[in-house]
Amino acid sequence: MDNESARKTREVLRNREFGFFLSTRFILIFSLFMQNTVLGYWMYQLTNNPLSLGLIGLAEVIPAFGLAFIAGYFVDHRVKRNVYLSCIGFYVLNALLMLYLASSFGKELFSVQHLEWMIYLVMFFSGCIRAFLAPASFSLLPLLIRKDQIPQAITWSSTAWMLGSVTGPLVAGMIMAYAGIFETLLVAASFILISFFLIQFIRPQPPVLKTDIGLLEGLKQGFRFVFKTEIILAVLSLDLFAVLFGGAEALLPVFSKEILHIGEVGYGWLRSAHGIGSLFLFLILTYIPLKKNIGIKLLLCILMYGLSMLVFGLSEWFYLSFACLFFAGLFDGVSVVIRHSILQLNTPEELKGRVSSINMMFISSSNELGAFESGLTARYLGAVRSVVLGGMLTMSVVGFTYWKAKSLRNMDMPEK
Repeated sequence: MDNESARKTREVLRNREFGFFLSTRFILIFSLFMQNTVLGYWMYQLTNNPLSLGLIGLAEVIPAFGLAFIAGYFVDHRVKRNVYLSCIGFYVLNALLMLYLASSFGKELFSVQHLEWMIYLVMFFSGCIRAFLAPASFSLLPLLIRKDQIPQAITWSSTAWMLGSVTGPLVAGMIMAYAGIFETLLVAASFILISFFLIQFIRPQPPVLKTDIGLLEGLKQGFRFVFKTEIILAVLSLDLFAVLFGGAEALLPVFSKEILHIGEVGYGWLRSAHGIGSLFLFLILTYIPLKKNIGIKLLLCILMYGLSMLVFGLSEWFYLSFACLFFAGLFDGVSVVIRHSILQLNTPEELKGRVSSINMMFISSSNELGAFESGLTARYLGAVRSVVLGGMLTMSVVGFTYWKAKSLRNMDMPEK
């Protein structure tokens, strides 16, 4: 790390409000990943059907995708911290609903089929909240630091996210193994409540707007910006199809039970492997930031991500499976940092909410669509064939992008 990068990193970490932002982000993601780990495992226990795992993702992506059209515009016209606070408040209410379903009262009241549909409803509510949380978080970050500190802030923000995504499934697996589903959801709900209080230490700041041009025109403005900015469109499209075809992690309950024959703790480790790899990558980037030949590095890493998924699909050994998911997370971490840096540095302040929502439609929603695709193909082709096919398609997307997107091949990190 050069002296300038080290100085900016120290300044970012000493920023009090950014510290509360990181703490809130970590605790919230930790809690949400705990919940998702429990719900996936519980759902497969209830149904023994891999398609139900894909339907969980579909239930979340439908509102997240649909509301993304208005969420970005809404966030651009509101106080970002207050929107973030409201989203966490709704997550608290959703967590209480999960607790009721997992309690003895809920299990007595609802049949297995009704519980399955209630879990889909919970995920639907979660997707509604996420549609507003993503642009609120994206728009809030640059308000807490200087523009020249954005690359360092993004790396630490991504690290907090990944640390939560790593520890959440691990803790969930351990608590499920030794206590149970209800107790795990209770711990997750408690941490969401903590994040609700932490975010309030950030001061509200008024929105940065030039002129209110109306909802429809505002949405058009956001889409025009993305589709006219070639490098943003190329990066979003590449990640969209890579994540869509590489959604193997939705099938981890199937691999844990039917192929690897591991319990809740082993399942928790597999759910965390991707995040551990990404976290390791973010720690490296903290000291060795990406600067040159970014396009080639991005394409190579997504190619290796697809290969990791392919080998994971063929593996029948826990340690090899864990290693594949670890490296998949490491390679995926590169695209996360590159994509977020390009979006933050190339998007005007008044468009950040809308561009973030479009980013969520491209990337975040493709996680759930990828989960649905994996669940659907696993239902008819089997889990192994589904994952292997997804890895091959991801690698094919990289080859097509390398051939078509010359600007991406020659891309370097923007200087400002």
